[in-house]
Amino acid sequence: MTLKEDRFTMSADRYLAKNYVIVYLEDAISQLLAHREENPKVEPLKYLSQYFSSLRDGNHTMFREFSFIKSTSHSRASFVRLFWKCFRQIGKKGDLLSIQEYHSLLGLLCTDFPFKLVQKTARIVLIDDALDCLISFTDFIYAFQVQFFYEEFLDKCSELYQTLQQSSQSPRDPVIVPTSNDQDAGGAHQSNHLPVDGVDSIAFFRSVYPVCDRVNYSTPPVAALKEILFSTPRISFYGFLMAIAKSEAINEHIGRLPPKMELLEGADIELTSKSFPHGCHSSCQEHVVGRRQGQ
Repeated sequence: MTLKEDRFTMSADRYLAKNYVIVYLEDAISQLLAHREENPKVEPLKYLSQYFSSLRDGNHTMFREFSFIKSTSHSRASFVRLFWKCFRQIGKKGDLLSIQEYHSLLGLLCTDFPFKLVQKTARIVLIDDALDCLISFTDFIYAFQVQFFYEEFLDKCSELYQTLQQSSQSPRDPVIVPTSNDQDAGGAHQSNHLPVDGVDSIAFFRSVYPVCDRVNYSTPPVAALKEILFSTPRISFYGFLMAIAKSEAINEHIGRLPPKMELLEGADIELTSKSFPHGCHSSCQEHVVGRRQGQ
């Protein structure tokens, strides 16, 4: 079934839920009422038109609370693109930042953005005992994209991976190893045979595949997961996360960031006060410059 066919065959309630129509309608009315308290002369139709134009263009997450940004896949993806447009000059300069600095930058766009999510992002790029290392903007932005956009899916995959790993490490048929004291006497002890690092890739795919049918959170395309998991006999969870972050097919599926080769190409996008209210772009630039000069 094509996407066009699915659009016209799904029920009205499912269509509204799938596209978060009610979420945005309620938020638009709430924002309008709050704005009217400060400016009673506001024109409701004009305000709603601007709201949904901003929503369409993906500029609606600026300065919004984390609960709103996280509430829909469109808002999550739009926030990733917003972060890229505000701070990609970091990548152009070749600067490396710590996870605390990346969290500080995210805090300029969303004041209550959780540090835990930045830590999860860092674990895609770095191993656990190297989280104090610096990260390039390119590595961070693609890892951040998949961690934020697919957070629930990745958490579920982690549970499935641990379950599969534990089952593969259960005791197998004992291997008889002669003792050093009496090899001829038949004395022996049992040694559990443990697998090498990672889990069987096909078995992991079979565990993950049913999750891809869920509609309450975003999942990568099955074809991209097959490409990752069918290309190697075994895979670690760290390797799985890295492969998802580097997948051009998954990046294209999310549809907000350019390919890696084009991430830093061309001039910076002109960010106007109309698209980004309250002069955010200038404040973001000043924050980055000040941070770099202080080092």
